[in-house]
Amino acid sequence: MSTEHVSVTPELFNYIRQVSLRETDLRRELREETAGLPEAQMQILPEQGQFMALLLRLMGARKGLEVGTFTGYSALCFAEVLPENGHLVCCDVSAEYTGIAQRYWERSGLRHKMDLRLAPALETLDQLIANGEQETYDFCFLDADKENYTSYYEKALELLRPGGLLMADNVLWSGRVAAESSDQSKATQALKLFNNQLAGDRRIELSLLPFADGLTLVVKK
Repeated sequence: MSTEHVSVTPELFNYIRQVSLRETDLRRELREETAGLPEAQMQILPEQGQFMALLLRLMGARKGLEVGTFTGYSALCFAEVLPENGHLVCCDVSAEYTGIAQRYWERSGLRHKMDLRLAPALETLDQLIANGEQETYDFCFLDADKENYTSYYEKALELLRPGGLLMADNVLWSGRVAAESSDQSKATQALKLFNNQLAGDRRIELSLLPFADGLTLVVKK
């Protein structure tokens, strides 16, 4: 049995997309509009959205957090699998980009599940904690500024119920986290710190997937 990962060539990637991706027309339209934006690289792959939504469906998630919403693709994926009374708190600071998100949420008929908070995410998370919402959230998707990942993680862990799921995006940072000294940027160093912290955190179960730009899955004990 081989211990090596399959090398995902462009041809193999296209094959995977052809035989497994089930993207709605609305999500595809949102993804294509987002691709024309200056910060289009912040958009998750549709395969990642589908995978995360599958995890939420498996766990019967009803209430979640999203730290970093951008144009709303991942939130749309999540809302599609939440029950009719599901609730998703979306944290972001950009009225422009979340304005795009809200247009598509309205068209989807799922806007009532979204609770958009336009404020620094740390402030929103602190407010949820102050409101007594500790251990009431089923999941959290973390995809915001990397410098604050460790702080977001600690607050999200407080809000997650035991057995709750945290999904952290961009943890491989195009491979830069594995460089010894070539990249000293704040974002890269913050992600290295975050990855090392989780590796030793006995409060959680952990798996880091080499998927897209790296996706860490955390289950709170």
